[in-house]
Order: sequence, then structure tokens, then C-alpha cells
Amino acid sequence: MVADRHEYIFRNGSTTYYFSSRFFPPQVRRDVYALYGFVRVADNLVDYQPVDPHQFHDFRSLYAHSFSSGKSSGDEVIDAFIELQKRKHFDPAWTEAFLDSMEHDLSKSTFETIEDVLTYIYGSAEVIGLFMARIMDLDEASFPYAAMLGRAMQYINFIRDIAEDNGLGRRYLPLLDTPLEALSEKEAKKNPEAFSAFIRREIERYQGWQKEAAKGYSYIPRRYRIPIMTATDMYCWTASQIAKDPFIVFESQVKPPKFRILRKGVAHLLGVALSCSI
Repeated sequence: MVADRHEYIFRNGSTTYYFSSRFFPPQVRRDVYALYGFVRVADNLVDYQPVDPHQFHDFRSLYAHSFSSGKSSGDEVIDAFIELQKRKHFDPAWTEAFLDSMEHDLSKSTFETIEDVLTYIYGSAEVIGLFMARIMDLDEASFPYAAMLGRAMQYINFIRDIAEDNGLGRRYLPLLDTPLEALSEKEAKKNPEAFSAFIRREIERYQGWQKEAAKGYSYIPRRYRIPIMTATDMYCWTASQIAKDPFIVFESQVKPPKFRILRKGVAHLLGVALSCSI
């Protein structure tokens, strides 16, 4: 079944999002799976090594032709996303922005200014928040907060994935106003105090965005707020673990275990959990 494939992609692509999403009602959960299936497949096409740019361009072209023509693409992931896009009135420009950011990753690159990073993040993460707002039928007044939540979560991913991105020839965190010349483990060990200060400063940047995003919770019905807050709490936990020991990013990808995600979700469901303090 198509739904089964989407769930498989989701479960194998993100522990935090998958188990948090289990707290959505079934129909919303199915829509989230369709969304995630599309964005994860596109993301994988630019991340799996060795990268074959033709595969991504074929995927993008197939989406574009199917969307414009109204005909089936023959790819169940693309077709399910287009159906969702039309039913939930996604702005097609959001999808183009997402695909633009993914295409950017086909070239090994670094970002030198926070403005450049935010341009990338808009397509790679903020529009995901906008898609989610549409899936939950939220008031458009919530959209800036939904986008900000996507931005905050993506930034923690950048911090958490420093070692992996080094291997891909990428650096998403700008190094302005720091003596660091790179984010390699070798460079970090040469300047341990500077590296630790840099990471903690970037976590503070995330915290500012997360506080702004949390102002939008009031727009989200409680039955939808539980999975959103659960995922948010897991990102806050990840940030706190890295802040304690910034060098942990070279040892492992800091990710909450399944039991922690489910325990927090149940606590929110029962109304006995506070959102992560930042």
C-alpha cells in the first residue's frame, strides 16, 4: 500500500518526527506521512553518496510535469504529495523553494553569512512548517510562527550534524566573528574554548527562534499541539545535551531515544508535562 511505503520512509528517516507524529489523529498522520515521504526522498537524493544529480533533476522534473499537467507521475510518493498539495492548498511556491534548497545541496558548499543560511533554511525547513500549518488547517496568522519553528529545528540539525556535513563538504553554520577557520574536529581541538563558545552561541540563536515560534502554539488545537510540542521538546533536549559538551557532535549524532519521545508525548497527552524550558 502507498500509505505503508510512506510510513516506512518516515520511520526510517526520522525517529523524533515519526514517533511524535504518532500522537496526531489518523487522517492528519496520513497526511504528514505523505508530506514527509516527498521531502525525505528529495533530501536523500542529494545526500546519499555518491550523489547522482541526474536522479534529483529527474525527480524534480517528474513532479513539475505531473503537477502542471494534472496527470499521474507514476511515482506514488510524488502523486501522494501532489494530491495533498492540492487538497490542502499548499502554495506551489513553497514546494519550489524546498526543491531549490535541495538542489543547492548538489554542490559542496559553505555559508558565510547568517542571511545566506536563512535563505537556504526558508526552503529546507520553514516551508515544512507552512505545509504542516496547512495540513492542520491553522489560521494564516499562525504561519510566521510555523515557519519559525521549522527554522529553529533545522538549526539544531545543523549543529548536531556538523561531523556528517563535514564529510559531505558542507558547512551550514557561518564562522563570522570567530577565530575558527573550519568546523573540523582538528580545528576544534586546536581552539577548544573558541569552538565551545561558538556552539553555545549558535544554540542561543536557536533558543531565540524557538521562543518566538512557541508564541504560535495558541493557534494550534490541543489534539495537534501534543505532537508538535513533543517534537519541539526533543529538539530542546538535543540542544541541551550539545550545550553541555559541544565536542559530542564529533562523537555521535545526539538524538533522543524512542522511549523518551513516547514518554514525553504521553505526558503531554495527560496534561502533566511542561514544554522544554529554554
